[in-house]
Amino acid sequence: MPYPTQLSSYCWLLLFSLLLIPLNVAAKVNAVKIVDGLEHPWSMVFLPDGEILVSERSGQLRRIQHGKLHPKAITGLPHINENGQGGLLGLALHPQFASNRWVYFAYAGQDEETGFSTHLARGHYQDGVLSDVQALFAAKPKSFGERHFGGRIAFDRAGDLYLTLGDRGDQDEAQNLASHHGSLIRLHDDGRIPADNPFVNTPNALPEIWNYGHRNMQGIAIHPQTGSVWTHEHGPQGGDEVNIERAGANYGWPVISYGEEYGGGVIGAGITEQPDMKKPVLYWTPSIAPSGMTFYTGDTYPGWQGSLLVGALKDKLISRITLDGDRYVSEERLLEDVVGRIRDIQQAPDGYLYVLTDETQGALYRLELQ
Repeated sequence: MPYPTQLSSYCWLLLFSLLLIPLNVAAKVNAVKIVDGLEHPWSMVFLPDGEILVSERSGQLRRIQHGKLHPKAITGLPHINENGQGGLLGLALHPQFASNRWVYFAYAGQDEETGFSTHLARGHYQDGVLSDVQALFAAKPKSFGERHFGGRIAFDRAGDLYLTLGDRGDQDEAQNLASHHGSLIRLHDDGRIPADNPFVNTPNALPEIWNYGHRNMQGIAIHPQTGSVWTHEHGPQGGDEVNIERAGANYGWPVISYGEEYGGGVIGAGITEQPDMKKPVLYWTPSIAPSGMTFYTGDTYPGWQGSLLVGALKDKLISRITLDGDRYVSEERLLEDVVGRIRDIQQAPDGYLYVLTDETQGALYRLELQ
């Protein structure tokens, strides 16, 4: 046992050593309201001049300038059908937006005889006006269902475009390559089908399909290091998933699932894995109802770089997921039940994270550390 003088020196050395050990202390985050009065906002994009565009599910595209919501909606959009979960959905800017001004948007389009499906279009944007609007894609078949439109958009490093789709409430169609339901779509920026899409030469398969077997993808992001496409999707009662998207892969819905039917009951084969089907990076049971997703690449929030940020509707929170490469490490839950149902979360060019709340009087918030 050390003598008293030795003990004092030993204690100071131990204390100094402990100060050098990084502590995993949960972040304290404030949500600072920027604007409210948005009608079920769904997606947002940040323009180079600081303007923010926000889609409202009811069919309006709104603009926020200098922290204020412009009283007039952007003009020039096609007719948009608000139908259950459908309406004006995801937004994305062309990678060369600063020079070409292309804004991409997903929405519920209708055929009076056959119903609704998720459509994709683009238009030139300038000073509150969308012009030269071009239809690029319409999912088929259409149906009169009100569920699972998907609708998130992202561009990869090569400049190709991805659009997430849901199964439209028809589970088995997610395994049918002759249907767009439950698939991830890949297109060139002008809507052309890439020649190397995996099912271009497959008889009876729809050539836009990049992969399939999804339930309802409502988050998409490009990994900042690998460039791979990541998505998340709603499970049924439990079984929300985060997936890395691979060309031609089958993600299993509804054959394999970590969830169950609403009210109970087995889905598909009642199993969680099958050799020819992809398993998720992580899943949530019970469900958090994920919506919106981004990888954090800034330095505004110390220790967050490389984190995957996911918003949640049902659990009204932000999930910050730490990864080791493609492997899940841990989850930290933030702002639980503070601002309401979170529909989207995105990183702005200034390094701050912003969230949209899915409410009749929805709002845009900026996240700040306390």
